[in-house]
Amino acid sequence: MMQGTMKAIVKPERAPGAKLDEVPIPQISDQEVLIQVKATSICGTDVHIYAWDEWSQSRVNPPYVFGHEFAGVVVEKGKNVTNVDIGDHVSAETHIVCGECKQCLTGQAHICANTQIIGVDRDGCFAEYVALPAVNLWKNDPELPFDVASVQEPFGNGVHTVLAGDVAGKTVAVIGCGPIGIMAVGVAKACGASQVIAFDLNDYRLDLATKMGATTVVNSINEDPLEVVRALTNGEGVDVVCEMSGHPIAMNQGFKMVTNGGRVSILSLPVRPVEIDVTNDIVFKGITVQGITGRKMYETWQQVSGLLSSGQVDVKPMITHHFPLEDFEKGFNLMLEGKCGKVVLHP
Repeated sequence: MMQGTMKAIVKPERAPGAKLDEVPIPQISDQEVLIQVKATSICGTDVHIYAWDEWSQSRVNPPYVFGHEFAGVVVEKGKNVTNVDIGDHVSAETHIVCGECKQCLTGQAHICANTQIIGVDRDGCFAEYVALPAVNLWKNDPELPFDVASVQEPFGNGVHTVLAGDVAGKTVAVIGCGPIGIMAVGVAKACGASQVIAFDLNDYRLDLATKMGATTVVNSINEDPLEVVRALTNGEGVDVVCEMSGHPIAMNQGFKMVTNGGRVSILSLPVRPVEIDVTNDIVFKGITVQGITGRKMYETWQQVSGLLSSGQVDVKPMITHHFPLEDFEKGFNLMLEGKCGKVVLHP
């Protein structure tokens, strides 16, 4: 067992911010592995925790190590571990599930009633090492760069959202071009969408959406999203809306722009209840509304690996910044300002 301490980014108290600290290297159980973290990317959830907003105040319990997106190398394994070996390159499904609830037993482990998320409900990967159940590991091709491998988890969110229904030959709107929204643009285009219309208020991120394959980008400050959609779809509306913004106005626009019989898949996390015109925008339209959480275990991971290994989706354009772990504050500030795509930290 590896002893000693490691560098880690710790959420030290119930207040904004974080700090770099020395903490004990995690000790593993017989079912766990210890992974040396080679790259770890900052997620919107991490920004919520860093900024200490309403959601994080209700969910997380400092002090602890946060972060949940990573790629690394297995350096220790418990005696009962058979699915990975020391030296394997891995990333992880970050939802640790019980395997016993109704959802787990019916092939829906991604919505396990007893889910624990690493970096949220237990120590995470903004550190030199992380310990995880072996069953949660996804083996990576050693040729896959660590920075690309570290964004598979959020890329999986985009894949799950876009491919929760058919998109081939359909018009797809992606509302909110944070990093996952930008990746969703690439997925929709790769999977045959006839149009991919990306909406945001941030021109920097709309430019990244263009690089990832958006056929039209709309800055919703300068243009009316509903008028743009009407013009692009002969007044019919889009077939699929992927809601990634969490903003009440944008979410309402999504329900108004979807065509009758269309689909609205919601990955975003509004911080408070949102008012929707259920009668006119859901019932009379006969649309399907889906809440999207995590990734299907492990169907989505197979899709992610396939899209990356085939070259159908190149996520490199939206990995815009790299910092050593010590410079984490620079990365979080870029995320808060929206002047980045994906920010990767390197322990």
